[in-house]
Formats: sequence, structure tokens, C-alpha cells
Amino acid sequence: MRILETQEVTRAFGGVVAVNQVNFNVEKGLVNGLIGPNGAGKTTLFNQITGMDVPTSGKIMFDGNDITGLPAWKISRLGIARTFQNIRLYNDLTVVENVMMGLHSKVGSDPFHGRFIQAVKSYFQAGKENRELYVKALEWLDFFDLTHLKDEYARNLPYGNQRELEIARALAADPKILFLDEPAAGMNPAETAHLMKIIEMIRNKDITVVLIEHDMKLVMNICDNITVLSFGQKIAEGTPEEIRSNPLVIEAYLGKEDEE
Repeated sequence: MRILETQEVTRAFGGVVAVNQVNFNVEKGLVNGLIGPNGAGKTTLFNQITGMDVPTSGKIMFDGNDITGLPAWKISRLGIARTFQNIRLYNDLTVVENVMMGLHSKVGSDPFHGRFIQAVKSYFQAGKENRELYVKALEWLDFFDLTHLKDEYARNLPYGNQRELEIARALAADPKILFLDEPAAGMNPAETAHLMKIIEMIRNKDITVVLIEHDMKLVMNICDNITVLSFGQKIAEGTPEEIRSNPLVIEAYLGKEDEE
């Protein structure tokens, strides 16, 4: 079952077309890969889908709804979460506080009551809500085996744990789809192997995963479907076996052999 699709999405920056009429389909409950050489437009497409940028043209459908051009916070509340190429943690907050920040997208004002009632309600419920957020944050830390680091500042964590913490914070928003932008970047082989186990665990929680990744061993071993971009255009889509042997994909990565 398809949970997200882009319909001829294009993003142009002046005369440069970073994404060119891309139809990208995401199947529910699977691990979907988005790969391609550097500069292929992968992160740009992620940004269009997650509300970090707005397409020049085209449409983005999520769970039957048109989300094209919606701001990131609205898209997050609808059920799309993401991580970034460069880790974006609150370095001066503790590990548990970072995860609590992800949970805050699920709390807020009630649109059916006035500001005064909301202010009074917030005053009396703030403590209760924070306690509930704290407990839920600990549950996600336990999922990643990070509970023993809950009171440590995020900046003091080893690199691999920082990556895991960013994913935990994204998952705390209770998404239907989790977008991971190069989650294995900078990881050693042991950390990458652990990341693969984490992605499997996330899929087992019925959360759809979409990942950009340059580690082809990880992609081929963890993804169910793979889409390939090159120079902003989709050139292939299929299973790992189909992608591995696709001549257009081989050419995009290795270059075309010169004819004598």
C-alpha cells in the first residue's frame, strides 16, 4: 500500500533544476531507499516532502492528503519526521530533554478554547504534562539502550550515540514515516551494523522508513525498495537485486565506458 507519493515534483533554484519532475513512491511498512551520486537531488527532494522547502511545481500526497507547500511543523503533526545529514541536537540539553523536545509536537493549545482558559489550563497542567513527557522519553531511550545516559549533555555523547539520539527524538513525534538523511555517515562498521538492527526494529513497530544513504552495503541489505536519482531525475526504481544490475544505475555511479 502506497503511503506517500510525489507527482512530477520539481525544484529549481534560478536556472539550476535540482529536482526535475520526480515521481517518488513510498510503500507503507517497508524500508525505502533513495540513492544517487552526490548532487543528485536526494536531500532537496527530502526537503520538499518534509516542509523544509517548497516545490517549484508538482504535488506531494501523504496518506491521501495533499501536503504540498505545508510548513514543516504541520507536516510533522500529520506524521512525517526526519533527521538531517549533519546532526542537529540541542547540545546544551540532556539526552532525555532532547527526546522530550520531539514529544512536544504532540502537545499544545486546544483550538476550541480561548486564550485565558488555555493559560489557566497550561498553568495547572504543565507539571503533569512534563512528567508524562519525561516517562515517554525514557521509553524511547530504553528502545535505543540509552537510558543510562539520560542525564548526560547531548554534546558529550559519542558520535554513534548522537546519531541514535537524533533518531529517538524524531520517533518521539510518533510518525507514520521516518526520513533518515545519511544516518550511517561517519559511523564505523560496528556502529553501522548496530544502525541496521535499529532500522529493522523501527520497521517492526509499523513505521515506514525512507533513507538516503551512500553506504551501499547497508542499502542493499536493509531496503525493500530503492529509487535512484541522477542529476535531479529518477533513473530507476525497484528491488535491491534489480537496482544492483541496472545499467543506468551502474553508469550513474561509475560513468560510461568510452567507446574506441
